[in-house]
Amino acid sequence: MRAPGPKHGGLGSGVIGDFIGDRRHHGGDDQAVYAVAREQLDWWGERLDRELADGMFGENLTTAGIDVDNAVIGTRWTVGSAVLEVTGPRIPCGTFRMHMAERGWLKRYVAHGLSGAYLRVVTPGVIQPGDAVRVGEAPDHAVTVPTAFRAFYDDVEAMRVVVAAGVLNAAEHERMVLRLATALRS
Repeated sequence: MRAPGPKHGGLGSGVIGDFIGDRRHHGGDDQAVYAVAREQLDWWGERLDRELADGMFGENLTTAGIDVDNAVIGTRWTVGSAVLEVTGPRIPCGTFRMHMAERGWLKRYVAHGLSGAYLRVVTPGVIQPGDAVRVGEAPDHAVTVPTAFRAFYDDVEAMRVVVAAGVLNAAEHERMVLRLATALRS
């Protein structure tokens, strides 16, 4: 794992050797690593009536026994010799829709409201299969990944919480401030 730099012009993924198909929307320091709980893959597998292998959602890190989907933004995880920090939700894209090959996939995924979590690489290091995930102290703001996910889908109350806490990177924060202002004028 290493910090890949900016989304545009950087190395893409924080995982050495990883491929990002849509560099316009994915990659960069705030999307360096994508984590999904094995429990979520199993939950979806039951609903889709098929087995979903680790990595099926495009995640770089499949966890077990960690509440990835209710992680507080800014919480640090130590995995192997790397330190990662939760930065926000995955916003599903057309590539994900095509990969899953399920009718109505994006609507179902968004309605479920649990997206896994993007993480930045705070301390580069090596992560190997089976490494424990040690979750650090959560920041006081208590803004979770699902709250940010709802904010990205125009839930006004979630937008207010996310903007007030200032948990997004500068560019996303400014876009969220504008979206909130627009929503409040409507």
